[in-house]
Amino acid sequence: MSALPQISHLEEITSYSHTIAPYLHQLSLAHVLPLLRREVSPTEWYLSTNPLISGVTFALFIASVVLVASELNRNYSQIDRLWSLLPAIYIGHFALYARLSGLNTERLDTLLMFGCLWGARLTFNYWRKGGYNMGSEDYRWNTVKVNIPPIAFFALNVIFISFYQSFLLLSVAAPSYVILLSSFLPEAVLPHWAMPDLLFSRGLLLALIAETFADQQQWAFQTAKASYRATGVVPPKFEKEDLDRGFVVTGLWSFSRHPNFAAEQMVWVGVYLWSCWVGDVMWYWGAIGAANYCLLFQASTLLTEWITAGKYKEYKEYQMRVNKFLPGWRTLIGGDELKGNKEL
Repeated sequence: MSALPQISHLEEITSYSHTIAPYLHQLSLAHVLPLLRREVSPTEWYLSTNPLISGVTFALFIASVVLVASELNRNYSQIDRLWSLLPAIYIGHFALYARLSGLNTERLDTLLMFGCLWGARLTFNYWRKGGYNMGSEDYRWNTVKVNIPPIAFFALNVIFISFYQSFLLLSVAAPSYVILLSSFLPEAVLPHWAMPDLLFSRGLLLALIAETFADQQQWAFQTAKASYRATGVVPPKFEKEDLDRGFVVTGLWSFSRHPNFAAEQMVWVGVYLWSCWVGDVMWYWGAIGAANYCLLFQASTLLTEWITAGKYKEYKEYQMRVNKFLPGWRTLIGGDELKGNKEL
């Protein structure tokens, strides 16, 4: 059996029964053993394995490594160090498979370039926050760890931190599989590149730019706050009232409490919607990745805001004034009016 399904109609590229189910047997150990025994070359095994299935196999391996490393080091931020890399690696995997199979890769190459830009931005942010220091750990997991029994936290590590998040990073990139399969269709059915492709790709770039600006504004504020608390001197372009408050409410943060999170969700929802346009469907199994990514950010935001509200007395007022993700009409009209203690 070929590692790729035969595609003759547009509706087939998003069909689970046609493009995924026939290859599930390749998840067995029997399929991997020939590679481990060196009975087949890595290239031969790679091309004889459905690319989505080999992606799942790799995600399973990553989850296992992350679990063991986190338990040995007692540091539960291992998957965070791979967060910026894995989606681009998965997209690159689909692009490589398509290229080796002699398929058109214009959409996949564009998506891969975007994935690399997204990963580079996230890597830079993680690095400048000290995240690649092996002794560092996400403060949220520290907070959770001291509030639940050890056995419950171990279960959380296995199910959510290690395995769920590993497969989540594959699932947000999985629409690339649909885009790969679309390359089987003749240009008369689906052009290799069209105006909607340009709009989707530029939309993703705009979301990334907005996320970058939001992250930079947060970083500049936190840096200024640390300097102010250390020296008592208000840095240029900042106000004492804002720094005393302790959290940023200006710029993009005056329109949304989490503009970076909002843009991040738009990125992977946008990737999914791009594949929906390619497949000429309203929704399909690829929605699992985008939906779960948004659910993860909902849960993460709840935890972050619970911690923040406990640290800053004015944060609850900020929550009442400004929407969590998408701007409300009051903030759209008011803009930066949240500056200063006179407003909060």
